[in-house]
Amino acid sequence: MAERVLVIGSGGREHALAWKLAQSSHIKHVFVAPGNAGTADNGKIFNSAVLVSNHTIVTQFCKDHNIGLVLVGPEALLAAGIADDLRAAGLCCFGPCARAARVASHSSSSRAFLQRHGLPTARWRAFSSPQEACRFITSTDFPARVVRAQRPAARTEVTIAASKEEACRAVQEIMQDRMFGDMVVIEELLQGEELSCSCFTDGVTVVSMPPAQPHKRLQDGDRGPTTAGMGSYCPVPQVPEALLEQIRDILQHIVDSLRQEGAAYVGVLQASLMLTKEGVKILNFKCQFGDPQCQVILPLLENDFYEVIQAAIDGKLCSCMPVWSENRSAVCVVMASPGYPGDSDKGMEVTGILQAQELGLQVFHGGTALKDGRVVTTGGRVLSITAVRQDLMEAVREANRGVATIHFQGATFRRDIGLRGLQLLQQPLYVSTGPEPSPDVPSCRSEGGGFAAFFDLKASGYDDPILVSQTKGLGPKLQVAQICKRHDTIGQDLVALCVNDLLAQGAEPLFFLSHLTCGKLDAEVLETIKEGIAEACRSAGCAFLGEEVTEVAAPCPPGHCDLAGFVVGAMERGQRLPGLQRAQDGDALLGLGCPGIPGPAFGIVRRILLTSSLHCSSPAPGSCGHSTLGDVLLTPGRMFSPALLPVLRSGHVKGFAPTAQGLLGGISRVLPEHVNAVLDALSWKIPEIFCWLYKEGNLSAEEMAQTFPCGIGAVLVVQKELAQHVLQDIQRQQEAWLIGKVVSPCHTVGSHIEVENLSEALQMSSPQQLNDSTAQSQPQPRKRKAKVAVLVSGAGELSLVLAQRMPLYILESLVQVIDHKLYGSRSEFDSTIDRVLEEFSVELICLSGFMRVLSGPFLQKWKGFISNPKGDDYANMGVPSGHQSPE
Repeated sequence: MAERVLVIGSGGREHALAWKLAQSSHIKHVFVAPGNAGTADNGKIFNSAVLVSNHTIVTQFCKDHNIGLVLVGPEALLAAGIADDLRAAGLCCFGPCARAARVASHSSSSRAFLQRHGLPTARWRAFSSPQEACRFITSTDFPARVVRAQRPAARTEVTIAASKEEACRAVQEIMQDRMFGDMVVIEELLQGEELSCSCFTDGVTVVSMPPAQPHKRLQDGDRGPTTAGMGSYCPVPQVPEALLEQIRDILQHIVDSLRQEGAAYVGVLQASLMLTKEGVKILNFKCQFGDPQCQVILPLLENDFYEVIQAAIDGKLCSCMPVWSENRSAVCVVMASPGYPGDSDKGMEVTGILQAQELGLQVFHGGTALKDGRVVTTGGRVLSITAVRQDLMEAVREANRGVATIHFQGATFRRDIGLRGLQLLQQPLYVSTGPEPSPDVPSCRSEGGGFAAFFDLKASGYDDPILVSQTKGLGPKLQVAQICKRHDTIGQDLVALCVNDLLAQGAEPLFFLSHLTCGKLDAEVLETIKEGIAEACRSAGCAFLGEEVTEVAAPCPPGHCDLAGFVVGAMERGQRLPGLQRAQDGDALLGLGCPGIPGPAFGIVRRILLTSSLHCSSPAPGSCGHSTLGDVLLTPGRMFSPALLPVLRSGHVKGFAPTAQGLLGGISRVLPEHVNAVLDALSWKIPEIFCWLYKEGNLSAEEMAQTFPCGIGAVLVVQKELAQHVLQDIQRQQEAWLIGKVVSPCHTVGSHIEVENLSEALQMSSPQQLNDSTAQSQPQPRKRKAKVAVLVSGAGELSLVLAQRMPLYILESLVQVIDHKLYGSRSEFDSTIDRVLEEFSVELICLSGFMRVLSGPFLQKWKGFISNPKGDDYANMGVPSGHQSPE
């Protein structure tokens, strides 16, 4: 008998679940609640408007429509006990019980669980006091820089801080607003390769799925804010069998431990694992498929998905083992709304989906809806484009090809999804068990103490390559790091210096080596520098072959160090960037933002520090005490490879040069002698530290431009007509501005390069834009928008108008009607209201003609976030002092 199935959720994961279930001959209909544009009347798949936050209504819907199986996507609903309620009503549900789901979905609970059962994870502690949390962060002997806050609807917000000061700021911001939870978890920042490993389980048997690798940062090169996931690929290549066995043991250990605690786990379990130098450690685990991991795992499943689920529910998973496609790879690229992961725009039409599907791609919908027959965005992650091909390289290429055919205004996506997997084809995953620095490729030590290594260039996929090399040293910046006793940013600085110069030739980095000379070896400092270099190499997409250390005898000072790097890259013959003769009168100059001060400029920085009243430990100018001067001075340079490489190879860029030798020095590298350049310093944002150096050092504007980059990390020359197009491409990845133009010599007086308004810009605390056309090209700060629920009662029912914008005119809303007659008590009724508010991540409640009395627990939970315009008993619960009002 053909079954009817209900899938609960509205994201790309739920679309993928419904899509795979619909392929089963056992399935007649798949209902998705609430669903999206992709699950609306799509073959066997239909949307349903059932209120999923009300378990009673969902249960009745299932009975009325003869639903034989329910799959729950959102973890919040599983943690709220929807699977328990459905099973209690005699319905079949694939998903863990509330107790097991809560362990997985709450940071402190999951960490305590892992600790109880001896499972390897990061060191951590939970705090209810921001002062105690900050004391822990500053006093630990390990990098306690991961801050997890439990948000409403069982969502966890994660901040990965670059410094202890930033971690403390994150704690203060989170805990000043108790709506976001009374507990914050501080964790050790683990370094290594991250894998996403999932399994089916019937509570006893565990069957692993192929490992996937998610890309969680918003921008190429793993930069920008952390998101729920911007893409994934599966399987991860070159995973040793011993490591796969270790992963299976970890998943089995989790399931067995849950069963021992009385929380038998039936469903899908996903663990995020970090391959560190100490071995495999668990970052977190979830009680459902990840999104977008689900979109690359399920397309590789060859079994009937429904049969596998049913075997797990019946406790017979060992008799229905999943079979996975061999010699096939899946790559998924997520397209998100502009502004994501913050407040994002909505209502924009999406085109090109059919064309992508005609390429043989699967387009899974997330934040979409149908409006007058058109697909429009509803914010967040909009689409997941998945390609399944014979090899990973082809899958990467086809997924990106699909993304290029789909369009909506401001679409945000990454271009490097799966590239790490291509690197792993030549550099297999390796979990270090000793003190050696991440040996990503076969290597050996020479007899003389030097470092030797081998790199297979042919295996890297080049047809007719040209090798390019660079070597750089940090110089005085390392000495300032010694004074500040901070070495965690030095590695990134060194790699960025070398790799950015390779990029100027159009080459991508292959491998990196370093050489450290010091007066007396400090093992802890050495290890910190190595870790920084290894992490920077991972971001750059190149192999770190190793580091040679030379200890110099006296009279070298004990704390003195010198650090140099050497990088080798490659490009296909004919891909070298154009020479200087391409720039001509009228071309535009684009600047890429970078807050760091490069190493070559630290000769003058040290001179200024010697005469300044401030010290490295003094509060940084303009930081309000959150950072020291040393922290700001040691901000690392920005690495532009590999995210910028596709832009440089597009044919639209005439020249590119980093500005490590100063703003004027960088620009002179891309200008032929027969033309000049004019820049306007008011057209870009100059970081406060450069303004301080200008004033404290009593420097002239010309000296600043010659010595410092002044907030511009690299310069591009682009044809005027293409400038806005190239600028928008770059701004998807990072800050960039139109900063000037190429002119004929008659337009400038004296200097080959003229920087207008630099003195004014360096004296201003907030740089202004010069004209409207320039201002339009700059990214403007977005006002924070709050999700508001308006409670209106009438005719025995309660209507919740869930709005995205204020004031009271509702531009975008969704009305939910809750009938109090379905509930046996006031507290049960209020509990349902609360579930709906959490489901939609509501932040403020407005009472409008609301006639019912709210229960004490509800009022206590939402105290400070209820507003009554008529000033009744709830009027004293308006927005509290200091809370940011919504737009």
